[in-house]
Amino acid sequence: MQTSLKKAESAGFCFGVSRAVEMVNELLSQGKSVCTLGPIIHNMEMVEELRQKGCRPINSVDELGADEILVIRSHGVPKSVIDDLEKRGLDFRDATCPFVKKIHRLVAAADPEQDIVLIAGDRDHPEVQGIIGNCMCEYYTFKNESELDNILPNILEKNNKTVKMVAQTTFDTKELKKSVKKIKKLCTNAKIFDTICNATSVRQSEADLIAAESDFMVVIGDRHSSNTGKLFDICKRRCPDTVLIETAAELDIDQVRRAKRIGVTAGASTPARIIKEVLDTMSEEIKSGETTTNLEESFEELLEESLKNLNTNERVMGTVLSIAPNEVQVDVGRKQTGFVPVDELSNDPTVKPEDVVKVGDQVELLIMRTNDQEGTIMLSKRRVDAQKGWEELQEKVDSQEILTSKVTEAVKGGVIVIYNGVRVFIPASQATATRDENLEDLVGQEVNFRLIEVSQRGRYKRAIGSIRSVLKEQRAAQREEFWKNCEVGKRYTGVVKSLTSYGAFVDLGGVFGMIHISELSWTHIKHPSEVVNVGDTVEVYVKDINEETKKISLGFKNADDNPWEILKRDYPEGTVVKAKIVGLTTFGAFANIIPGIDGLIHISQIANKRIEKPADVLSVGEEVEAKITAIDFDKKRVSLSMRALLPEDEQAPVKAAPAVEEAVEEAAPAVEEAVEEAAPAVEEAVEEAAPAVEEAVEEAAPAVEEAVEAVEEAAADAE
Repeated sequence: MQTSLKKAESAGFCFGVSRAVEMVNELLSQGKSVCTLGPIIHNMEMVEELRQKGCRPINSVDELGADEILVIRSHGVPKSVIDDLEKRGLDFRDATCPFVKKIHRLVAAADPEQDIVLIAGDRDHPEVQGIIGNCMCEYYTFKNESELDNILPNILEKNNKTVKMVAQTTFDTKELKKSVKKIKKLCTNAKIFDTICNATSVRQSEADLIAAESDFMVVIGDRHSSNTGKLFDICKRRCPDTVLIETAAELDIDQVRRAKRIGVTAGASTPARIIKEVLDTMSEEIKSGETTTNLEESFEELLEESLKNLNTNERVMGTVLSIAPNEVQVDVGRKQTGFVPVDELSNDPTVKPEDVVKVGDQVELLIMRTNDQEGTIMLSKRRVDAQKGWEELQEKVDSQEILTSKVTEAVKGGVIVIYNGVRVFIPASQATATRDENLEDLVGQEVNFRLIEVSQRGRYKRAIGSIRSVLKEQRAAQREEFWKNCEVGKRYTGVVKSLTSYGAFVDLGGVFGMIHISELSWTHIKHPSEVVNVGDTVEVYVKDINEETKKISLGFKNADDNPWEILKRDYPEGTVVKAKIVGLTTFGAFANIIPGIDGLIHISQIANKRIEKPADVLSVGEEVEAKITAIDFDKKRVSLSMRALLPEDEQAPVKAAPAVEEAVEEAAPAVEEAVEEAAPAVEEAVEEAAPAVEEAVEEAAPAVEEAVEAVEEAAADAE
């Protein structure tokens, strides 16, 4: 009896699942500690395999360890989860399938006031939960036509809203067609988005065709996988003798032997290894029953190509034959050609191959992968180096010895240091003296650090270091030394670490001092950033020390730059200067002589004639020539005169009257000042005399009255 065995070409990992698993494996290969929010895929065999490598699934972000990287699986998560991760500054990688991301964007764009979202899918499935978590408006879910019938009345009541429908990427395509037809008929304004993954459509269509031609159909996948369950339902409709198995051990051998046409498909989260085991088991049983197997050639080629790689973990000695920018070729004494990819040469991604090895070097290597078909062996030098250095690192943790190495890269959450071939992760909280420093600035620098943790779980190892603990000790020693020698007037070179509205804080080497804004410049400034910036190296001197609070006031201004010293040296009285008018008042104009010093041109010194106000002659911004007529260094005042530069004949009065007027004008301020000064005394004298005047009036009143009466009597007698 001849038996045919046909396997669906689309069986196995879809793009999104493959991408997520590769992301986890890549992080693990870099020595990172990895968690996934829920199982990375719905296949417990693969989840357990990754767990043994060091990747553990967690149920909540709160379970994430301090130095672990969280990978969000291909199903995606609600927006609130991403927001929480970013708010808390946790290290994560988003492996959400791009097709799922598209749905997130569609539902997030829906208008809460005008739209209703319909989601075709299983409400309890993590992908649908993620879609719901990105939807900001009213929504309904349904997983079949019957559930749709129950919710449509509620939607039709809100006929003023637009219905927008999306579907879970693995939703049954036939079930969706029926639902879409009904929605379009009843909701004429509905917008239907095609969100079923193309791979899902192909997988379901192919499974449907193969099942229709088979008398025994095998669906391989985890029973918790939604897309695997849908494949089973589709195949069951076409081929009643359909089974769903998770591993080859679940195969019913009698069913295999009885079948003439066997069909095989697998869910999107089923590893190729499990598919191969199932096919190999069936092939052996068919052959043992003396039946000819017609295994699809295309599948055999595809499967062998994907599974040919073999991790041997065997160490070999190799001789470097040639060096290229992307790989190093080596002879390991086998028929296959040995090569070391550049990223397997060293843990330092910036290093050049020729700096690590030379042609003819004997190096110890680890076999990573063999490919008999191509005749090659992929090898790793960096992994051997890491294994050799591991025991030494464990000793360094106990001794707390200070180590020195170069920072090779800045990653999310910290930096990487390579020590003895081992990647040491230094979290951001342990990488710098303060949290506000840029980690990128450390890349390429030699740093001192100590190891604070070296651990191993199964095959997974990790090393964590701290730069801050070393810096903390160094700064403590610097502080002690500083306070021993610090005194007022002593000069230091420091680095500006932060700015405030009132000054700049400078790191003097373990101790901080402050330059007040008034000490930053001889001229008026609004903010310290006008003079210095964070990171600037500055020369300062100690102005004052508060022994109790350990606060240090710093001076920054150079005495030679003092504008009054410059004025004294270069601009004595009588000097003619070009000055810019910077302000106008009723009594004169202020003009800038040099930066930091303004002089007053009195109204009487602006022109050789009487003017009503300075603004009639001058304007702000105008440049004029003036003579320095007086300098008061104590009061910081400078008097200027434009009139003094006029020709003598123009300065002399033509008539006496103008001269008198001018004298009056010149005297007016003094008179006004004298009046103002005398006014209080006059008022006080009036106030003091008032009681005496009132008393005298009261005393004189009777006599005045008697006199008036006498006058009146005399007037009467006269009449």
